[in-house]
Parts: sequence; C-alpha cells; structure tokens
Amino acid sequence: MPRMSQYLLEEAIEEETIENIIEDASAPSERGWKRRAALLLTGQAFSLLGSSVVQFAIWWWIVLQTRTGSAMLLATLFGVLPQALVSIFGGPMADRYNRKALIILPDLVIAAVTVMLSIAFATGWASLSLIFVALLIRSAGGGIQQPAVQSFIPDVVPEKGLLRVNSIFGVIDSANRIAAPAIAAVLVNVAPLWSILLVDVTTAVIGVGFVALIRVPAKRGTATADGDATTMAQTGQTSEPLPLAVLRHTFADLRAGFAYTMRHPYLKGAVLGDALTCLMSVAPMNLTLLLMTREYDGMNLDLGFVNLTTASDKLAANELGMSVGLLLGGAVMSAIGPRLLGDALAQVRAIAAGIAMVGLTVVGLGLAPNLLAYLVIDVLNGVASAVCVGPMRTVMQSESDESMTGRVFGLDTTLSTLGMPLGMLVFAPLADMIPIVWVFVAGGLLTLPVAWYVLVLSRRSVPGKQRPVAA
Repeated sequence: MPRMSQYLLEEAIEEETIENIIEDASAPSERGWKRRAALLLTGQAFSLLGSSVVQFAIWWWIVLQTRTGSAMLLATLFGVLPQALVSIFGGPMADRYNRKALIILPDLVIAAVTVMLSIAFATGWASLSLIFVALLIRSAGGGIQQPAVQSFIPDVVPEKGLLRVNSIFGVIDSANRIAAPAIAAVLVNVAPLWSILLVDVTTAVIGVGFVALIRVPAKRGTATADGDATTMAQTGQTSEPLPLAVLRHTFADLRAGFAYTMRHPYLKGAVLGDALTCLMSVAPMNLTLLLMTREYDGMNLDLGFVNLTTASDKLAANELGMSVGLLLGGAVMSAIGPRLLGDALAQVRAIAAGIAMVGLTVVGLGLAPNLLAYLVIDVLNGVASAVCVGPMRTVMQSESDESMTGRVFGLDTTLSTLGMPLGMLVFAPLADMIPIVWVFVAGGLLTLPVAWYVLVLSRRSVPGKQRPVAA
C-alpha cells in the first residue's frame, strides 16, 4: 500500500509538473518580453509622432485657408467620429483575427491614402472635401488599430510588466504631445504641405518595420461562446448568406463584450470611469481656447526665460503644461507604479484617485486667480490624467480573458471617444450662456461622483480573471 501510494503521488506530481510546463509555455517568455515590448513601443512612437505632426499640419492648413468655425467642426467630426464608430467593430476584430496584422495593415492603408493626398497637393487639385475624406480614413484606421495595440500588449508582455509598459506608453504619448506641435510648426514655415504629409508615410513604414520584427509567443487557443457559430459562417455551414452571418456574429460579439465588461466590477469601473471622465472633464478642457481669450486677454506673464504676451503664446503654454504633466505622471507611474500598484484592486483605487484629481484640477483651472496659477494647475491636471491612464489600461489587459481583451478595449475606445463630442454639445453652448469659468467648475464637480462610483466598484468581490460565459 505505501509503495502504491508513493507511486500515485509521484504520478500526480509528474502530471502537475507537465501542466505547469504547458502553462509556462503559453505565457510570454520571461527572457524575451522586454525586447518585444521595446520593439512595439518604438514602432508606436514613430507611428504616433508622424500621425500627430501631419494631423496638426492638416488642421492648421484648414484654419489658414478657411478661417471658419464650420470647417473646423467638420474637420473634428471627420477626425474623431469614424474612430469611435469603427472601434465598435475593431474590438471584436482584435479578438478574432491576428492582432499584429491589425496593427500593421491600418498603418499601411493610412500611408497609402496620405501619399495620394500628398500627390493631390503637389499637383494642385487638392480640395477641402478630399482632405475630409483623408481624415475619415485615417480616423477609421485608428479605430481598428487602437484596440489591436492595447490587446496585443498582453500577448507579448507578462502580467507583471503590464503596468510598467503601459506607463511608458503614456510617457511616449506625452512626449509626442510636446514634440508634434513644435515639429509641425517648424515644418509648416519651411516646407509645403505635400512634403510634410510624407513625414507620416516615412514614420509609418519605420513603425511597421519594428512591429514586424516582433515574434509573438505561442499561446493556447481560447474558445469563445460563439466560436463554433463563426466557424460555421466562415465555412458556409449555415443557411444565411455569408455577409449576413458575419454581420450577425459581429453584433453578437459586441453584445458579449458589453455583457462581459459590465459583469466584472473592475473592468466596468475602468471603462465607465474613462468614458464618464471624458464626458465631464475632457469636454470642458477643449474650451481652453475660449477660457484663454476671455479670462486672460491682456494678462501677460514674464517668467524670465519666457514671456507670454500673445494669445498664441498662452495657448502654446497651455498645451505644453498639460503635456509636461502627462510626461511627469507617466514617468512616475513607470518608476514606482509596479511596486505600489501590484494588484488589480490597488490599480482600480488608483483610477478612482486619478479621476478625483482630474475633477479637482479642472475646477482649479476655472478658479485660477492668475495665469501662473492656471499653468501650475494645468501641469497637475496632466499628472492626474497619467495616474488614471496607466492603471486603466493595465486593469483592462490583466482582468479580461485573452479572447475578450479586444472587445473590452473596443468598447472603451468607443465610449471614451464619443464622450468628448457629446460633452461638447452641452458645455460649448453653456459657455455662451454663463461665464466660462463656471463651465470648468461644473465639469470638474460632476467628475467627482465618477471617482466615487469607481471606488464603490473596487469594493465588490472579484473571484479572479473571469472567463467568457457560454451562451
């Protein structure tokens, strides 16, 4: 008997060891993940920089050529809404198809469209309508690419490295916010627009090259509730026409992704916290142009090394302050975040704290007694935003099942992207009816209940990373 028991015990240990080996093989390699992360971050840095420089150049060209608010409104709609709408489908696509390809292909398509727009400007037959079409395609490409990038990170980075990588991603985004307007301003003054457009093409090719070098670790397939149905649709084993079957299963993916996110309190807190903060606080932040021209007109600021006198100086300082804050916050989160926010509960609480800080700093922007105080609060607002973004992305990546990550990020991109224009529909007319400072105060105060709601969700018990529930 003892010998039989020992035999069974050794057999059980051996089986457990084999299972552990399989599980280790299915996770990103501990030895190579830093190289993969570096390739992905470098590629995205080039891609983001080129896209931002060209985006600024195009918008400034529209302003200089038309000098109308209606043209800028159309440019904003064509540049924002397609990404929000396409992200609805971009999330399910990131779960069903090759995420690496979904990162590369939109960059190549956008580069091709930008080349054609450059040729149109060089030959003299470019028009405003053609620019709007190009903005639409560029925005739609972002709706596919952004969920794919965020879903791809946990494919190549182990869970312990997610917060650090997401924080570095935030630093890159913040540095891009600082560099892109400056580079665009220099290029607009020294080069024609057709040649500036080729900057995006060059950086897109470089970015694609870096991402193409990434070797994704093999992972076990994860079945989804509607996987069999999709396979039937792809192989023709259904009475429906193929386009209708694919469309039906796409909407089934959307419903499954929404239900999955809303069942998990941490995912729900991250997604709804992001969307509601964009609605309440980010929308008023888009009115800083009016705030500067109305409240600080004629108020100069001499700091010794820089003298802010013109409206353009103050607007540039406003953008710079926010970007510097994002850069500092992202750097801090990258350095100490992994140690202080080691689990999902701590990360959700950091999201709630960051949202509260965003709300308070937006109130401060409205009540700032002078331009110097405004710029200091502007930097703090950027720090608060960085405190939110890294943990938000990390929670969505670490708490969602691999087969649902794309849908979670697609839902987040859609809701947060729509939040800004929807908020503008309320706050922009309100700014013409009441003093604009009270618009900032109202937006900031309305953000505080969002932080409380996320904190309440953090107190709900979560059994662990949830799996999709079969229909």
